[in-house]
Amino acid sequence: MAFGPRRAVQFLSAKWLLPAFALLLLAVPLLPVPEFWITQLNYIGLYSLVALGLVLLTGVAGLTSFGQAAFVGVGAYTSAYLSTQLAVSPWLALFIGLALCVVVALVLGALTLRMSGHYLPLATLAWGLSLNYTMANMEFLGKYDGILGVPALSFFGLSLADGRGMYWLIWSIALAAAVGVLRVLDSRAGRAIRALKSGTTMAEAMGISTFRYKMTVFVMAAVLAAISGWLFAHFQRTVNPSPFSLGKGIEYLFMAVLGGVSHVWGGFTGAAVVKLVEDQLQVLLPKLIGTSGNFETIVFGLVLILVLKYAPEGLWTFLGRWVPAFRRQKDWHDAQPLPARDKPQRGELVLDVQKVRKQFGGLVAVNDVSFTLRAGDIMGLLGPNGAGKSTTFNLITGVLGLTSGQVVFRGQNVAGLSSREIARRGMSRTFQHVKMIPEMTVLENVALGGYLRSSAGVTRAMLRLDREEEKRLFAEAERQLARIGMALQMNELAGNLALGPQRLMEIARALCTDPALLLLDEPAAGLRLKEKQALADVLRQLKAEGLTILLVEHDMDFVMGLVDHITVMEFGTKLMSGTPAEVQASPEVRAAYLGTEH
Repeated sequence: MAFGPRRAVQFLSAKWLLPAFALLLLAVPLLPVPEFWITQLNYIGLYSLVALGLVLLTGVAGLTSFGQAAFVGVGAYTSAYLSTQLAVSPWLALFIGLALCVVVALVLGALTLRMSGHYLPLATLAWGLSLNYTMANMEFLGKYDGILGVPALSFFGLSLADGRGMYWLIWSIALAAAVGVLRVLDSRAGRAIRALKSGTTMAEAMGISTFRYKMTVFVMAAVLAAISGWLFAHFQRTVNPSPFSLGKGIEYLFMAVLGGVSHVWGGFTGAAVVKLVEDQLQVLLPKLIGTSGNFETIVFGLVLILVLKYAPEGLWTFLGRWVPAFRRQKDWHDAQPLPARDKPQRGELVLDVQKVRKQFGGLVAVNDVSFTLRAGDIMGLLGPNGAGKSTTFNLITGVLGLTSGQVVFRGQNVAGLSSREIARRGMSRTFQHVKMIPEMTVLENVALGGYLRSSAGVTRAMLRLDREEEKRLFAEAERQLARIGMALQMNELAGNLALGPQRLMEIARALCTDPALLLLDEPAAGLRLKEKQALADVLRQLKAEGLTILLVEHDMDFVMGLVDHITVMEFGTKLMSGTPAEVQASPEVRAAYLGTEH
């Protein structure tokens, strides 16, 4: 039987593939490779660091930046100036440059990261231009001539003045950065970062500070760019503003998108392809056209259009097929349980909604609605489409702010609190339209619900000091999936599930928060009859376990045999409250649903 290259790659386990690749890459200078290719690989390593930051920032967190070249310039200019003008050690200059870069990133992030839509990319264009213009016009930085005579690096007395010496340093740092980012993404913090791309509503409802994590990835991307700049300055031995211009910032983003902006190794792929092809085009195109110019920019623009149309996930999607798929090993059999929340006693008043009102300009969407819910009960909030049920739901959970009224949860008025703060107090929810991270497995999506019950951050994830906590999170996630009958699907990608299992997965994620009150927003919407029956069985089981549930629905048949109490809404007002039998017998309710009292 033939043992081709594809089978050879698949023969290696995912565990050994990266070390084997790293050893092969670091062994290149020991081989009779021409100096030209060593230099090319050095530039690819430098570009890969910046592209890696953009994978984290743009591909994973969904924050588009055109200004990363400016952070490269901060790292390069800081080290060049300190080492030439003040005789500071380049290694000390690295840490000073990183500290300056972090300060700049924090200031810029505070000003721009609350923007959304096209405003954030425009803001990155603005500060990218500003920083580059500052570098080019400062007398002490040499203006457009830059800084010459930057010293070479040395490492424990070993000179890194030649390309081969720098090669080991550049690629050791680049590979270490890639491993660090991979470790972060496979962690509590990484799941929180991945949740940013789908918007803030779901993440905040799980207790995640989305602004904090936006700032985190923004600073991480800036630091990676600054390290690249530091290496660039001591590799080139000179710096000037040109390599840190807006055009270079756009090129870095192009590298990430071309290689695969959602994949760590996509950044490396894009950097390699752009650098190698760019050099060839700079030679070939002037010969073909008969005149000099940066015509490679035109070609790259056309290539980007084609990639976005035919391979939106980048070139890595084709190369990644040769890499063994990662499958999480189940190693949490003996994990200790996560800390549990103090639960209300059955019959205790859990939720007291007092005359909540919401106005959007002159439109009153919710008009002084009141009801109560006691521990161990299921309450249905019913009404036809447009009755204001989901708006009331969002007022209770902090997604929308109240115009007036109070929401008292376990004796505390939570009106005016953010959904994140309300989640901390023990209220958890699902959504009318399923909100999940389709690229993550079912297990990882559910583990996101345990965010508030854990504490490991980015640094612990990079150093792999969070493994015991991760085991506890996955054990809890598996327990909640088993609780709703989905344990066998935990390794499926969430995006591959049908709507019914997706809704059950959302319930498991909410249960992973260990809530005192579970709020379900139209969980039966779009489900087939058997899926509704399966969902009803799950809810009855949760009620039997003592969980308190508020259920928003418009499907009266689904709710009637399930709930203890019902509040019916119509046109934003409370129509009535009562038992299922009382509601079914009400002429007002029949009129609301059927348009007649008969």
